[in-house]
Amino acid sequence: MRIWIDMTASAHPVVFRVLIPRMRERGHDVQITARDYAQTLELLDLYGLDHITVGRHAGASRPRKVLALASRTWKLGRWAKGSFDLAVAHGSNDLALAAAWAGIPAVNMFDYEFAIQQHNIGCRLARRVITPQAIPSERLIRFGVHGEKLLQFPGLKEEYYLSDFTPDPTILERLRVESDRVVVVVRPPPDVSLYHRKSNPLFPRVLTYLGNRDDVQAVVLPRTDAQRRHVAALNLPSVIATERAVDAQSLIAASDLVVSAGGSMNREAVALGVPVYTTYGGRLGGVDEWLIKNGRLRPLTDPRALDLHKRTNTLEWSRRDPNVLVDLILSAVS
Repeated sequence: MRIWIDMTASAHPVVFRVLIPRMRERGHDVQITARDYAQTLELLDLYGLDHITVGRHAGASRPRKVLALASRTWKLGRWAKGSFDLAVAHGSNDLALAAAWAGIPAVNMFDYEFAIQQHNIGCRLARRVITPQAIPSERLIRFGVHGEKLLQFPGLKEEYYLSDFTPDPTILERLRVESDRVVVVVRPPPDVSLYHRKSNPLFPRVLTYLGNRDDVQAVVLPRTDAQRRHVAALNLPSVIATERAVDAQSLIAASDLVVSAGGSMNREAVALGVPVYTTYGGRLGGVDEWLIKNGRLRPLTDPRALDLHKRTNTLEWSRRDPNVLVDLILSAVS
């Protein structure tokens, strides 16, 4: 088959990095499109994934988002029409709309069910919707997802794409991190996401608290240049902000603690067995509820509650077979 995969956020190259080679090993022709947003393009280059760049993120403005969606959908639809047997994305409305217009069966993957506007489009237009089992299926009915349309997999998607992961032992040295201190990886909230309309007031407090401690080295992974400039302007003595996309999984593996307002980085830390706190300001999804219930993810409301000490445990994690996800994806047209 000819398979089209669209990537619109930094997590997507990480997810598909292990799936695309397995599709190609089965004889499928896989083509990639990508949107210029955060570290998406940098990570595609880092993983050696050839791609066509179409459009860029429109920022926080709703009218600009709508215009950008319409423009990118039209471009993608023209490019893809008559060329593919299957379209796949992890929450890209651009692909959902363009694939529907071009008459291509689509697969929609995601692991957070309360991005309402996104799922009202992506789920309704998809032939198959793929989520972790931790998301209660009844929460997806309002998006037209029920019966054979819904496919669910055990565990975390991160346990699948980390199946072949080997940490880079030089990551802290290359980033000039003082490893004798407590190394804390910090991920800012996705302020431009539609389900994050209000800024997260906890994040600046966490950053200020960590950034003024002599026993801590906080490594911030900004999502955007604006976030990078903001962190730099704070001039906190114990904070490093990365300049480009880095091997975040190796950084997490080498760290003592992760504090993140996002999703994928939280779950990467959980999968790798590194202590992790979430500062997410929106409604918790089924995956986070499950992880918190099982003590694998800790909600944070006060920076002073952070347990700051050097980690001594050896990393061990579940290495699930990525072919499970590949089989689910390909089942949409089998």
